[in-house]
Amino acid sequence: MNQERDKLLASRRAGVLAHITSLPGPYGVGDLDMACDFLGFLAEAGQSCWQFLPSGPVAGAFAYSPYMSLSSMAGNFLLISPDLMVKEGLLLPEDISSCPQFSRGVVDFALVADYKQSLLRKAFTRFCADVSLQAGYDVFRQDNHWLDDFTLYMAIRQQFDKKSWNHWPAPLRHRQPDALVQIRRKLEKEIYFYAFVQFVFFSQWQRLRRQASRKKISLIGDLPFYVGYDSADVWANQGSFELDGDSGQPLQVAGVPPDYFSPHGQRWGNPLYRWQIDNRPNDQLYQWWSKRFSLMARMVDVVRIDHFRGFESCWQIPAASPTAVNGRWQPGPGAGFFKELGSSIDMEIIAEDLGVITEEVIKLRDNLGFPGMRVLQFAFDSDGANLYLPHNYQTPETVVYSGTHDNDTSVGWYYDPAVPESSKDRFRRYANSDGRAVHHDFIRLAYSSVANLAIIPLQDILGYGSDCRMNTPGTIEGNWLWRCDKKYLTNELAQYLHSLTHFFLR
Repeated sequence: MNQERDKLLASRRAGVLAHITSLPGPYGVGDLDMACDFLGFLAEAGQSCWQFLPSGPVAGAFAYSPYMSLSSMAGNFLLISPDLMVKEGLLLPEDISSCPQFSRGVVDFALVADYKQSLLRKAFTRFCADVSLQAGYDVFRQDNHWLDDFTLYMAIRQQFDKKSWNHWPAPLRHRQPDALVQIRRKLEKEIYFYAFVQFVFFSQWQRLRRQASRKKISLIGDLPFYVGYDSADVWANQGSFELDGDSGQPLQVAGVPPDYFSPHGQRWGNPLYRWQIDNRPNDQLYQWWSKRFSLMARMVDVVRIDHFRGFESCWQIPAASPTAVNGRWQPGPGAGFFKELGSSIDMEIIAEDLGVITEEVIKLRDNLGFPGMRVLQFAFDSDGANLYLPHNYQTPETVVYSGTHDNDTSVGWYYDPAVPESSKDRFRRYANSDGRAVHHDFIRLAYSSVANLAIIPLQDILGYGSDCRMNTPGTIEGNWLWRCDKKYLTNELAQYLHSLTHFFLR
């Protein structure tokens, strides 16, 4: 693991944070063909890394949050490219000749989902009728055993009007073998459809991976520490989570105490892991984590573990509590988890170590040799010892961001009346800024720091304001919607980034 990690952190590099859904394109949402086009922009801009958010399937019940996926293994069908399906022979040109008038600035997830589903159903019909289109499918099924539970879960969920699995009939909720055999037989065609969708997704993803490799751009994925309750993962691995044995409901749920992002904390609602059974590591849970890492290693070069501190301790909230205030810290599996998984983690890891971080979390991160994160928007809340100020970075094995998907844009931060004037004044003095192009100032601060990896959100590169913010923690509506119009990804913008990257030896 150390040998692989040194590849990223041995030299100074620069990258962009942009979720795939935010990319331009004619079909209402960024897709895996547009992602390949974006690689061209990144290469022209001298970037060597691209970070994006989790790519799992999302649902309207969770406001399409990529951090509350229906599966930690599966791919998001919204990212499948219609143009590539035409090239692959799964669709005809006339199938995509007319589509809804989608917005170029925001994602209408419900409208896009209906449109993409209709295309995938057409493609599935053609796939079933033409054996030549099925090359590689059997191997894909054999190499991805998680498909058995995921496709069954999706077919049953569709059968019961997309209700959460704890509202299914008891034999299915408890996964009684006879009931599963019967429902598999009944829903055989629908199960096949969901497997087909994943086959198309991963075929297109591998095309992206190959193009990134050719352009020498490292893909940085995002692995949420927790998974959604209504997911194939929890339904298929109930013994790995702290659930009531009869109802399947969580006994406690995850979140974080009050912090920078929310004065009342955040109640995420994810079920907590059952790390041990009879004072021994839970084999089922550890095997599931091993499969997660193995799949991620096939998809990306580097993974950012969201909420890394959960491996040291987690904020446990009573399931009946409406807020996160009344939670308490409970120990996580610690370094023993990574020792147990060993060589199955064959990839580089970035530890998301933001929020309430203790000495124990820092010790765990450092002992494992994982780089942590520094966010420049946090650097100006106080004088002197603020650890997010570039001159306080203690090691080059650090990843610096102007902001993350949970922050306002840097321009939005600067013009937010809720941000104290003292913080803005500290920023101006530290960056030697006149405040007229603060996004450029943030980029220069990140690039000039000792951190070997500097990542800038695409919104900050473009100088956009708060209306282009990706997510506001503690809220549900209005998140994950932003898209970038292609006309703004200009040659001039690429050359600006390229010159900065060259000047700061990244």
